[in-house]
Amino acid sequence: MKDDEVKNGFSRRDMMRVLAAGSMLATGAGGLLASAKSALAATAPAPMPKKGGKIRVAYDAGSTADTLDPAKGSTGSDYIRYFMFYSGLTQLDESLTPQMNLAEALDTHDAKVWVIKLRKGATFHDGKALAPADVVYSLNRHKNAATASKVKTLADQFAEIKATGPNEVTLTLTNPNADLPVILATPQFVIVKDGTTDFTTAVGTGPYKVKTFKPGVTTIGVRNDSYFKPGLPHLDQVELIAISDNAARVNALLSGDVHLINSVDPRSTQRIASTPGYAVKETKSGLYTDLIMRRDNPLVGNPDFVQGMKYLFDRDQIRSAVFRGYAVIGNDQPIPPTHRYFNASLPQRHFDLDKAKFHLQKAGALGPALPPIYATADANGSIEMAELIQQTGAKIGANLTINRVPTDGYWSNHWMKHPLGFGSVNPRSSADVLFTQFFKSDAAWNESGWNNPKFDQLLLSARSETDDAKRKQMYGDMQVIVADQGGIGIPAFISLLDAYDQHLQGLGSIPSGAMMGFSFAEHVWWNA
Repeated sequence: MKDDEVKNGFSRRDMMRVLAAGSMLATGAGGLLASAKSALAATAPAPMPKKGGKIRVAYDAGSTADTLDPAKGSTGSDYIRYFMFYSGLTQLDESLTPQMNLAEALDTHDAKVWVIKLRKGATFHDGKALAPADVVYSLNRHKNAATASKVKTLADQFAEIKATGPNEVTLTLTNPNADLPVILATPQFVIVKDGTTDFTTAVGTGPYKVKTFKPGVTTIGVRNDSYFKPGLPHLDQVELIAISDNAARVNALLSGDVHLINSVDPRSTQRIASTPGYAVKETKSGLYTDLIMRRDNPLVGNPDFVQGMKYLFDRDQIRSAVFRGYAVIGNDQPIPPTHRYFNASLPQRHFDLDKAKFHLQKAGALGPALPPIYATADANGSIEMAELIQQTGAKIGANLTINRVPTDGYWSNHWMKHPLGFGSVNPRSSADVLFTQFFKSDAAWNESGWNNPKFDQLLLSARSETDDAKRKQMYGDMQVIVADQGGIGIPAFISLLDAYDQHLQGLGSIPSGAMMGFSFAEHVWWNA
């Protein structure tokens, strides 16, 4: 669903218009976003939830690098843990509209100075009441270089964070950013207790408490009976395990060993749907698997090599054969066609062997053995895409080989560490967040290691632009720069495919990630 085409309530575009008109963005009991949530909920009545029950959930990524430290996480399973055990100031709904969570209201007149009113009655798992100092500490630690936060580039725009009342925090940005309510819903920005340095467990305000945490093995959460949202959560216990192999994950579901899985191989959807008692949940999203061509390698970083490889993508075949139609064509930039800032005027790059040969020959890449392409089952479709590139490249003399790497440890040991490899980027609801985390020159996750001052300047300017039309133009220009000059190739945007035992109720779609944007644990219940 497009975030500016919400059928009921306010869309993010409506919200931005209010802000651009100089109105205060306030959310609370009768606020703008609360109204949107109420209207959406009113149109989709659900069966009455039941209390109790235990479920086991299998995610496709897990390793000894699994963490309970919100600053350090970079995988979907980390994000699930954060939303189980902690809470953010805001959270996203099915229309990717930010809703209030630990914040009761976010007020601003200029998109630069934001007054955060904290929810009363929220307590940490040890009984301590939420206080402004917890928010100040949680957000500030991402700015500290010693923390090595994965979202430091986002936190760097927090110029000052200070308590301004017994239940109030004032956050001043370096420059205006109208997307702050969306940014604060980023999984890493959940709130921890003031002064926390030990993350062997997680003492948060979330719907579940940590019972067991064994990195790479299991995470078990039990219901937090003091959760600040009345009636939630429903389940007694949620266990999260990692099963990296797609077939094994499906088998575990259909045998009853687990009750919910993510990252279903499109080739398995028919088998699941035809098995009584099981179903597939498709969520169209901005998820993409990208070919990374590192700029620090003289051959792979050559602009002609990059262009040639992009022309080797047979995008139609990738959409139909690799993803079985559960995808839309991509154009080597990260904003999906369903996004309101998508640049529809950017000419689509098509599969073209002649152009691929021209550019690769110019780069001196035809004939000699090329650096291997690193691929893994954990980057959706990367192995199959690598095989297609290898086959098409062979037709023009490109000598490509593939290193198929196990999923365990791929993201810590291989991602961004080889001249050629694949990444997998979860959907981001904010164009600013996506561009800041993955394309800003100094971003920790700048996959190809590119540096483009013009892009960086546009990113900064777009943040402070409250005129939506002008902002869209800036993001459109940034898409052109990435598509033409960026060191990554994005052939398709992939639907999120979860599968579940139909006794599990309440599973919806939040396009920011798998399993309801990683927040399923708060919402689902077991109907035995």
